[in-house]
Amino acid sequence: MGQFFKSVKFKIILCIAGFFMGIALFSVTRDGKVPFASQCVGSVFNPIRQFSNAISDKVGLVIDLFLDSEKYVEENRQLREKVADLNERLIDYEDMKSEVEDLRKFIGIKEENEDFKYSPVCSVISRNVNDPYGTFVIDRGSNDGIALYDPVVTPEGLVGVITEVANTYSTVRTIFSQELSVGVMCVESRDTGIVEGSLTYAEKSQCKMIYIDKENKIKEGDLIITSGNSGQFPQGYIIGNVKETGIEESGLTAYAVIEPAVNPKEVTSVMVIIDFNEKKKEITEGDIGKEITTEPGTEPVTEPATEPEYNYDDSVPEDMTEPEDAAEPENGGDDNAE
Repeated sequence: MGQFFKSVKFKIILCIAGFFMGIALFSVTRDGKVPFASQCVGSVFNPIRQFSNAISDKVGLVIDLFLDSEKYVEENRQLREKVADLNERLIDYEDMKSEVEDLRKFIGIKEENEDFKYSPVCSVISRNVNDPYGTFVIDRGSNDGIALYDPVVTPEGLVGVITEVANTYSTVRTIFSQELSVGVMCVESRDTGIVEGSLTYAEKSQCKMIYIDKENKIKEGDLIITSGNSGQFPQGYIIGNVKETGIEESGLTAYAVIEPAVNPKEVTSVMVIIDFNEKKKEITEGDIGKEITTEPGTEPVTEPATEPEYNYDDSVPEDMTEPEDAAEPENGGDDNAE
């Protein structure tokens, strides 16, 4: 050990240490200004200092987490409960907001059709997943006045018809079903037909208007509404808009593919028309229509055809006229007759 202190290496180490101490003492006596040599030394040792500080912070954090782990676990649990509660409130708020908007729309329906009798707003409670036509069940039944074949609607248009009724629920067959036929009319062209569903179009959420005259004037985008001719559906309820038109394979009639105004497969709430006034409406071009002022059950008054005026004197043939002087009987009480 003594030989080391006497060696050249030890003397070199002392010289280097003395050199750095001299620089440090010199920098202190420079009125706070860092000399160039000190800056060089600082540039060398600063990364080491930063690394040391980072290691110190990490170690302190680990120790803090270890000592206060139970506290952090409890705080985390409370935060999760608060987040779950807020999410539930948000869901309830969105549901309530949606219900309020639906109620406003359904109130608008009642105001537009004051003569109609509607059920309370019905919620869709289940769907038949195996039915491609979108059949669903609502939470209202005969206790709410609903009966078989009552029309089912939304503010946007016709959805379908009631096919099964229990006390507290009912089944709805949609306009996509091939077992439902609805008499319809095109608002723009006045062409009439029947809307029926089919498997092909139901898969596309569409329906088909059939039995249209070949010389029709229906075009893409035209509005199709219920005609009210059958008496099962009120007149003027929107079915949808024309997607495309064509001629049937038989060549005898035309058809139109309809894009429904409301997709029955997506509705969450509906109303059932329990009773309605069958009074017809005068459908004007580009409008759903306005009521005719005739009384229900009566036909519009039309003027009877006027009969031609006859001149009875001229109409009687001359050979049918009475003689001016009546013929006397052969033995009529004449004094001169013997």
